[in-house]
Amino acid sequence: MSILIDKNIKVLVQGLTGKEGLFHTEQMMNYGTSIVGGITPGKGGKVYLGVPIFNTVEEAIKNTGGNVSVIFVPHSFASDAIFESISANVELIVCITEGIPVSDMIKVKHFLKEKKSCLIGPNCPGIISPEESKVGIMPNSVFRKKGRIGIISRSGTLTYEAADQIVKLGYGISTAIGIGGDTIVGMNIKDIMKLFLEDKETECIVMIGEIGGRLEIEAAECMNKLNNKKPIVGFIAGQTAPKGKTMGHAGAIIEKKIETAQVKMNIMEKNGIHIVKSPADIGMTVYKVLH
Repeated sequence: MSILIDKNIKVLVQGLTGKEGLFHTEQMMNYGTSIVGGITPGKGGKVYLGVPIFNTVEEAIKNTGGNVSVIFVPHSFASDAIFESISANVELIVCITEGIPVSDMIKVKHFLKEKKSCLIGPNCPGIISPEESKVGIMPNSVFRKKGRIGIISRSGTLTYEAADQIVKLGYGISTAIGIGGDTIVGMNIKDIMKLFLEDKETECIVMIGEIGGRLEIEAAECMNKLNNKKPIVGFIAGQTAPKGKTMGHAGAIIEKKIETAQVKMNIMEKNGIHIVKSPADIGMTVYKVLH
C-alpha cells in the first residue's frame, strides 16, 4: 500500500508551461499520473500536453477537482505558489524548486500550522508509488516494482540508488519520498516514518539522512518511544564532512557535535536502527534484516 499518493490522485502542476514543468509533466504522465491541470498566471485557457492551463490554483480546483499540486515555479515566486496552494486547501503540495530563501520558508511553515495541507519539500525529488503514481522528478525506470519497502530520504540521488538496489534483489517499493535537503522543509522524517508505521503493507523502512540538523535523531527517538517493530535501515551521508562547511544541500552543514554523521549513527543504532556505513550496502542490508 502507498502513503500520501495513489492512482486516484488528481495532480495540478504549478509552472507547467516552463521548460522544467513541461519536461517533468510529460514524465509523470508517462508513469500513469493523472495530471488534470496546470497553473501559469496569464496563460489561462491555453492547453499544453493536452492539459488545460488556468490562471490560479483556485480556478484549477473548481474546474478539475485537483487535490495535489507539484511546484516547478522559479525560486523568486515559489513561496507565493506554496501559499496559493495552501490557501486553496490543496491536500498535498510537493515543491521541487530549490533556492527558496529560509525567511520565506519560515513564513510558509508558520502558515501551514493552522491549515489542512501537507507539504513535501522544497528542493526535493518528490514522491513515487510504483505502479500507481508519481509526483515530482524521480526517474521512471528505477521505480518499476511495487512492494513493501518504504524509503524516506534527504537526498534525491541516494533515493534512486537505494531503490535500484532493493529492486535488483527482488523486492519492491511501497512509496519513496524525498523530503528535501534544505534547512526548513515541510513534512520531516519523523512525520513520514509515522505514516509508514501505520501502513500495514510496508514491512521495512529505509531512512537516508545527512549531516546537519536533528531530523534523523528525532525520528529514531520517536520510533523507540512508539515501540516500533518494523525493521529500519539507516544511512547518513557526509561522514567525512568537516565542521562548518556546507556539503551539497543547504541543510547539510555541521554546526554542533550532535549533527555529525557518526554521532547521528550512534544514536540511531542505540534506538534499534540497522546502520549502513556505505550506500552500496543499503539493498543487501534490507535483504539481511528481512531474512
